[in-house]
Amino acid sequence: MGKPIAIDLNPSRAVEIDGALVAHGLGLALADFRQLMEQRKITVLCELGTGEDAGLYRASFYHEGRRVRLVVDGDGNPVRPARGGTGDEVSAAPVARQGR
Repeated sequence: MGKPIAIDLNPSRAVEIDGALVAHGLGLALADFRQLMEQRKITVLCELGTGEDAGLYRASFYHEGRRVRLVVDGDGNPVRPARGGTGDEVSAAPVARQGR
């Protein structure tokens, strides 16, 4: 077996991302985005960077077949989109559904 990997099951740090960036990337008004978040109709996946990406987070937001993915620092400031470009861009793409 390989070396064990530590997994923090209860992270104590919260990263806050500007909802306007995500709403824009999903093609939603900010108020609609916030409402959908409260209703848990937008799925969020946040990944912690390792190695040369240590201290960065990749946040992916999913809604109705669309995805917005941001790479942010520990304060939630975009540093670059997940697919290159400048830190001001948002990587938004349709999500392929399995079996299609």
